[in-house]
Amino acid sequence: MLKYLSAFILLFVASFAAGIEKTTIDKNLETALVGKNAYLLVDETNKLSFDEVKSAGAFQLLDKDIATLQDAGATYWLRFTVNNTDNSGKLFVEFVQPFLDEIDFYFPGSDGAYRVREGGMKYPFDQRQYGQSTNFLYDLNVPAGQEKTFYARIRVKQQTVVPVRILPSTKFYSNTINLNIWFGIYCGIIIVMFLYNIFVYLSIRDRSYIYYVIHTIVVGLTQATLTGFTYKYLWPDSPRFADYSFFLFTCLVSIVGVQFLIEFLRIRTIAPRIFRVLKVFQAIYVVYIVTSLAGFNDITYKAMLPTQGTIAFVILGVSIHLYRKGLTEAKYYLIGWSSLMVAIVIYALKDAGVMPFNNITSYILLFGSAAEVTLLSFALADKINIFKREKEESQAQALTALEENARIIREQNVILETKVTERTVELKQSNDELNKTLKDLKEAEAQLVESEKMASLGQLTAGIAHEINNPINFVTSNVRPLKRDVDMILDMLNRVEEISLAEVSVDEKKQQIKELKEDLDFDYLKEEISYLLNGITEGSNRTAEIVKGLRVFSRLDEDDLKLADINEGMDSTLVIVRNTLGTNIDIIKEYGNLPPIECYPGKLNQVFLNIITNGLQAIRARFKDEKGGMLTIATSVVDEDNIRISIRDNGVGMDENTKKKVFEPFFTTKDVGEGTGLGMSIVYNTINKHNGKIEFDSVVGEGTEFIITLPVKLVNVQIEEQVGHQ
Repeated sequence: MLKYLSAFILLFVASFAAGIEKTTIDKNLETALVGKNAYLLVDETNKLSFDEVKSAGAFQLLDKDIATLQDAGATYWLRFTVNNTDNSGKLFVEFVQPFLDEIDFYFPGSDGAYRVREGGMKYPFDQRQYGQSTNFLYDLNVPAGQEKTFYARIRVKQQTVVPVRILPSTKFYSNTINLNIWFGIYCGIIIVMFLYNIFVYLSIRDRSYIYYVIHTIVVGLTQATLTGFTYKYLWPDSPRFADYSFFLFTCLVSIVGVQFLIEFLRIRTIAPRIFRVLKVFQAIYVVYIVTSLAGFNDITYKAMLPTQGTIAFVILGVSIHLYRKGLTEAKYYLIGWSSLMVAIVIYALKDAGVMPFNNITSYILLFGSAAEVTLLSFALADKINIFKREKEESQAQALTALEENARIIREQNVILETKVTERTVELKQSNDELNKTLKDLKEAEAQLVESEKMASLGQLTAGIAHEINNPINFVTSNVRPLKRDVDMILDMLNRVEEISLAEVSVDEKKQQIKELKEDLDFDYLKEEISYLLNGITEGSNRTAEIVKGLRVFSRLDEDDLKLADINEGMDSTLVIVRNTLGTNIDIIKEYGNLPPIECYPGKLNQVFLNIITNGLQAIRARFKDEKGGMLTIATSVVDEDNIRISIRDNGVGMDENTKKKVFEPFFTTKDVGEGTGLGMSIVYNTINKHNGKIEFDSVVGEGTEFIITLPVKLVNVQIEEQVGHQ
């Protein structure tokens, strides 16, 4: 009888043991999730000891891949059994969650007694057994052919999901290397986007770019925090800040992201109501930062979850709405935000167990945020394309003007050739008509000089039109909303006057005026009027500056000998050619401290314009549309009586034949109809009549330098008359 009873007890124990779920591994192990084979016990009293937990029978089968710890005030005990059939390699168990406030791992020693390794976010990072991983990693000493049971005690400050997986050491190090590589690529994308857009911001000064670069850095820090890299590398000895950084960066990325949305899509002016809603969300996130700093992590986290979902769909809806209204900037923004939304959905489905847990679903937010940052940069670049199209239209108008000038020059050339032929025949017929023929030739030459001036005037017109168009457009675009706001102010004043004359109490009048101000959003109205007036002031100041440069260049009183600042004249000339520079040619100015010189400023400005224009054409002939072009302008004092001006380019240079003819009238290297060949001849004669000297040095393929020497004092020289007889 005792024998049968003993057999029954053994059978009962064996059947109970067989019912315990185990994670079985073999020599082919890659990665094994223990979730469905693990048991979970929730200690809401936070008082159970390990021995009490070990003997407790309240463990519940988890029966899913990922454990979800929902109650931040409880202690969670996780138990799992590992059955090693024939794997003889080194094994690890990894808790794939960097944000565990406490985790104590209990493992059986060689004598069967359990030992514990304490860890968690409350300890400095360098106290972890394995610092290669940002997660929590422990040894699994389960020899082949044996099985062991392990326990983990976990406490968290907010709702958390904890995937637990067993993997061999080779797989762990492979995963770690791959994660470091992918995160390094991600950081590279973030840094490239940051530096590129900072450079663009410094070039065009669009506020959208500064919010974008701040958003990019905060996005990078947020992803680094979610994967544990900031705790590992930036503040490993600050557990409290590492825990707080999750809330800080999550809130900051939403605050800055919303501000970028407002600036980039011009929501403040296009959709004022949406603007106010977005500002409310920003204020909510500021509150979350304060509550998390105060230690209310669980409450803050539970409030943040629905807020994050709501703001994500609000941003998506706003971008769709504005795109459908015809705002082209919203296209790339919509695509970029949608890519992040897809990544968030996949990540959430992974946590819910709908999608499998693997390296792709674990780090999908990295890929999604990298795509978002990149596509938002494309969205900003699309703005540049809009500006580029406007510039191309302006250049097309300038080209039309130049073609018209070229047509006039061609006609003048034909007229000149006809007159020369006629006068040659007449010379053969009569010497008496020689003076008349010479006079006609001089008149024709004077017409060509005027044509050359007209060509320069066309270039001047195109340059000034392009330069003055942007500030004028800025002023005109602000006038309509300013008129609307002023009308609203006037209506409000009329209404206030009516209220003041009404036969009601003073308090009621105050209340009515207060309601009227709230209806009109008076504070915002004042802010908008100030903003519009500042814009108009800025545009008008910029226009005045351009007109001043034009006045300096043109020198309406050029027939009078006067003292002039050569550096100022050179700057005004650069204003004229600015629209032809493009973005691929650099202007380097090395001005000396020059004294004012006696000269005819308008004539010298024409000299500078001709030389600079030829230099820019030579640069474009060498570099086409690529970068590398450089025009250097240097001025200096030679001695107390003379100054020196150097204009150097790194263009195609001149061969020996061109050097010999560079100052000859009618010699040009341009195609037929594109130049009169008088530009450098006028330069030479103008410098000569100023009692100056012009020299040049040129190397084919390297560039050309013109050096002009001018006297400080000029006496009894009639430039206009002498240049006319060149």
